[in-house]
Amino acid sequence: MTPKAIKLIFLFAFIFTTGVFALEANAQSITGSIGNGTVKRGAATRATVVLNIPGGLHVNSNRPNNEYAIPTVVSVTSREARVSPVSYPRGVSKKFSFSDQPISVYEGRPSFGFNVTVPANFKGNVVRVRAVVRYQACNDEVCFPPKTQEVTLSARVE
Repeated sequence: MTPKAIKLIFLFAFIFTTGVFALEANAQSITGSIGNGTVKRGAATRATVVLNIPGGLHVNSNRPNNEYAIPTVVSVTSREARVSPVSYPRGVSKKFSFSDQPISVYEGRPSFGFNVTVPANFKGNVVRVRAVVRYQACNDEVCFPPKTQEVTLSARVE
């Protein structure tokens, strides 16, 4: 094999693995809902934000038990309603090759809950809540740079 052919093979291998890691790092998605899609004025309704994590990946929990692991943080805000603090699920403690100690992580579809209270005198027909999720995704060998994604949840007001 010529030196030029060897360089091309390494270049293609680098591009392929970089592309695979980029796909893995961007594979998470955020969804959520407010109640069953309707809320009552003056009443609290439970809302959830769900982080969808594909198989083979995990994200650090909100308390990863590792000073270098970036925790998952969910922030919720609304101009039309009051929102309570977010409740975080318990993470799963796992040991990885890149860490001496187990790290608390989320896998699958962790759900983050909070209450939405629409004021009794609210004049609108729809309430919106902005959810921002910051997380660090990892596979069993490497962690990717932290990401921030947001989603706007809405519900009809009765």
